[in-house]
Amino acid sequence: MYKSNTPNISGRKRVFKYRLLAPLKTEKKLIPFNQGIPPKNFSIRRKVAAPIPPSGDNIRIIPLGGVEEIGKNMTVVEYKGDIVVVDCGMQFSTEDTPGIDYLLPNTTYLEERKDKIRAVIITHGHLDHIGAIPFLINRLGNPPIWCREFGALLIQKRQLEHPHLPALNMKIVGADDGTLPISANLKVRFFGLTHSIPDSTGVIIETPEGDLVFTGDVRVENKDGVPTEKEIEQYKIFKDRDILLLAMDSTGIDFPGWCLSESVVIETVDKIVAEAPGRIIIATFSSQVERIIGFIEIARKYGRKVAIDGRSMKTNLEIIKQLRLAEIKHAVSIEESNNFPPHKIMILATGAQGEEFASLMRMATGTHKQIKLQKSDTIILSSSVIPGNETAVITLKDNLYRHDVKVITVLDSNVHASGHGKRGELEWIHKQIKYKFFMPIHGFHYKLKMHAELARTFGVPRENVIVPDDGSIIEIEKGGKAIKKLKEKAPSASMMVDGFSVGDVQEVVIRDRQLMAEDGMFVIIASVNSSTGHLKKSPDIISRGFVYLRESQALLQETRLVVKRTVEEATAGMRPINFEYVKNILTENVSRFLYQKTAKRPIVIPVVLGV
Repeated sequence: MYKSNTPNISGRKRVFKYRLLAPLKTEKKLIPFNQGIPPKNFSIRRKVAAPIPPSGDNIRIIPLGGVEEIGKNMTVVEYKGDIVVVDCGMQFSTEDTPGIDYLLPNTTYLEERKDKIRAVIITHGHLDHIGAIPFLINRLGNPPIWCREFGALLIQKRQLEHPHLPALNMKIVGADDGTLPISANLKVRFFGLTHSIPDSTGVIIETPEGDLVFTGDVRVENKDGVPTEKEIEQYKIFKDRDILLLAMDSTGIDFPGWCLSESVVIETVDKIVAEAPGRIIIATFSSQVERIIGFIEIARKYGRKVAIDGRSMKTNLEIIKQLRLAEIKHAVSIEESNNFPPHKIMILATGAQGEEFASLMRMATGTHKQIKLQKSDTIILSSSVIPGNETAVITLKDNLYRHDVKVITVLDSNVHASGHGKRGELEWIHKQIKYKFFMPIHGFHYKLKMHAELARTFGVPRENVIVPDDGSIIEIEKGGKAIKKLKEKAPSASMMVDGFSVGDVQEVVIRDRQLMAEDGMFVIIASVNSSTGHLKKSPDIISRGFVYLRESQALLQETRLVVKRTVEEATAGMRPINFEYVKNILTENVSRFLYQKTAKRPIVIPVVLGV
């Protein structure tokens, strides 16, 4: 802690405090203040990450995302100089990252070793598994991307939105392609499983030390808790196979029992459509492709035309057409839908989460250009409410009910099933795969801990279960003797897409945005005589999101007095004037004053002009 001999307005010596981080390695020495005035350029100790040791003959596994959150799934597998990356997903911005478009895994570890990356393996085409590819693939050296056909088409569609990027090196894997040699030390085999999008797969990475299994997102199609024959057949691949490590989806671990069968959802919606007197409008996640195909078939069955509304929904429909996954000759544009009687129309729309500008919300608020809701309409919300979207969904429902339409949700009927297996399904999968080590992935930390405890109930020794964080470096010792978590970590702070910028948005930027959202900003413009240190005129003040200036004249007048006193006392005897120092003192004093008067902490931005 350093003390300054320059008094502040209260006459007490100013004290500057800096919190030092540990463990520490000094990059630059601390520079003492000169005559009580902070120099323009000074630095404090900064934390330097410990160097990561080479993996040697061990198998190294590093989750770079997806194990402290839902989303931005990416896991590194490294063995003897070869790296395979499983998935490359993104996460949408949260309330903690205002103004940010997307959150991406931190790929610093991979960028430093991109000459070793042999492949990126994609388990399926959802954005939390493929969404980061346009932003990160070049940083990784544009390695080959191996995936099934539906995922490949989704990846290529997204790539068209970034025409400046070079062509991707896509390797489409067929259902019967078997084991694929990726490098001298690593082979990959895809196996079928159930999720909510076509061509969902798990991945077996074969190494000389043993096989590693990554399930990707997974559920088990069942009837009243009994797996279907298809499910039993899919997992026969593990019947005579000893697995070294199982890394498994943990999203649904905290829900008991089994998910509702997707076939039940289709049967329920079929009955609703059969009895509906007017238009059917179904809002669901555009990623629920298999369900959308089922809805299209229901419309055809009852002689209804299908209109698709919503960009992501239209994109997926194009791929359904291209792959001939459904007969959709009865599809019409949203504009054409008004040319048919209401009982002959089904509309598939985005917006079940209450998104402000999505198709369904625009219908609900009466701002949709083509669709005006009618009393005879039946609206089905075929989705669950994502945590954090509760208020938006309530607003959506309020607006829908004002039109006197019939609204059906998952609370009323079986119109939605999760794409992630509940605890009963995960238990069943554990029983199908004989493994030595277990690592839960895809979920918040508490979900991973719950999944780890489930594995231990099957007799897996505690030391054979690893719960990772983003950036944790997990190693399986040569010969599969033991699994351990190194004390070193790979860089794991999320990379952010902020407009055209991709990278580490400084923490101070996010913090400032949060503060502006909470308490606004307060700008002070002061002209100071460079010779005397006195104000040339009364300072100008701009307030945004803090107080309404016209109704706060008394506060503004007092603030101007604080500004005048602060500037003139800070510059007394200071020649030349250190304007950076003046701005720092001004920020502190005005912030303290405004908090005392209003109990709010706006961002105070002083602009001090020397004239």
